[in-house]
Amino acid sequence: MSEASILSEIDSSLDTSIGRLFDILRIPSVSTDPAYAADCERAAQWLEKELTALGFDASVRPTPGRPMVVAHYNNAGEDKPRVLFYGHYDVQPPVPLEQWNTPPFEPQIVTTADGRKQMVGRGTADDKGQLMTFIEAVRAWMKIQGKLPVNVTILLEGEEETGSPNLLPFLKENAEELKADVALVCDTNMWDADTPAISTRLRGLVMDEVTITGPAIDLHSGYYGGPSRNPIRVLTRILAGLHDDQGRVTLPGFYDDVPELPASVLEQWKALNVTPEAFLGEIGLSVPAGEQGRTILEQVWSRPTCDVNGIWGGYTGKGSKTVIPSTASAKVSFRLVGKQDPLKIRESFRAYVQANLPADCKAEFIGYGASPAIEIPTDNPMLEKAADCLEQEFGKAPVMMGCGGSIPIVGAFRNLLGMDSLLIGFGLADDRIHSPNEKYNVSSFHHGIRSWARIIGALGK
Repeated sequence: MSEASILSEIDSSLDTSIGRLFDILRIPSVSTDPAYAADCERAAQWLEKELTALGFDASVRPTPGRPMVVAHYNNAGEDKPRVLFYGHYDVQPPVPLEQWNTPPFEPQIVTTADGRKQMVGRGTADDKGQLMTFIEAVRAWMKIQGKLPVNVTILLEGEEETGSPNLLPFLKENAEELKADVALVCDTNMWDADTPAISTRLRGLVMDEVTITGPAIDLHSGYYGGPSRNPIRVLTRILAGLHDDQGRVTLPGFYDDVPELPASVLEQWKALNVTPEAFLGEIGLSVPAGEQGRTILEQVWSRPTCDVNGIWGGYTGKGSKTVIPSTASAKVSFRLVGKQDPLKIRESFRAYVQANLPADCKAEFIGYGASPAIEIPTDNPMLEKAADCLEQEFGKAPVMMGCGGSIPIVGAFRNLLGMDSLLIGFGLADDRIHSPNEKYNVSSFHHGIRSWARIIGALGK
């Protein structure tokens, strides 16, 4: 039996595959709200049942939060590689409900003005639709061939949308069981609706919170305005000094471990022709605000950043209140590239704040996430096989793209389990994930299943 038979099975069974996806989409597995805890458990059990029926040794594993689903297929043979597929079954809350055109947990297929069919509902793209592309590819292989050409471990978590608080402990406790030759992560996008992509770069992330305290109590600005320190004024001056007029971060040593792009990669990115007008226009902006002299894709994919994500202090309610606050706070994040050390960057930021504090002020910090950047070598043999499969499926070579965001699990797979990841997703930038009216193109789902079927076959050769 040939690959063509497997692809034909996928094509003829597409409506049934969509029906199964709709079954799990109807389960409101919102991880952040305790009211949905039973639904998260129900979604995990649904996946366990499906994977068991496909010949996997599947189980629901409890954690202090939402459960994991772990499944193993071990019948390909000892000489065959093992892949670890990762996805998540939890979803974002559907609020605000009044902005949905259809009920968020009653998935539907709608046809757009240009004739594209889209599945609409919470979780269609993030991440139930994506993870089901792999499961449905496995289903087609098992139906036509009776076995898989690779050994497979599947890890599906239920807390990705809340920061995966129990994932790292779970990986550490079950490292030997979860080790594989490569991880497959399907929580990323294509370049566009007709062009596949493999994400080969992920920026790292450091998040810090700073609170500056001045006077011991809030003060009347008429009595104390002038001679007393205002922490908001102190904080905003410090934050404003984090960037120079060219958009570069001013922290000492910030760029020490930032490499320049190879000329060949830069030329590939320039050929994608992403203009400032096209990139910024759809969000109501027009002028790039990052490092001067860098292209849009460089700024997003290969250059580090510093951003103030929130700032507060004093009176922020309705009307006015003439107060000089005792404290002012801000949340700051850094996206990292190359070999930038997250802890070194955090300490540099804190040292900068302390060095710029005036008399009568003190600073306190709360650290959050800290993960390094990840780069997957493009000459990785498994990546090359996957790229060939995507080109066969779409009729064009995949874009080797960067990702401006961070996926900490990829770093954990490398550091804890000793394996690289292939980041191959079939979402689109306009899928409205985390927003009302989330959607996933039927073509994305269909191509995704066919692509994974090809990749599974190629990795087993």
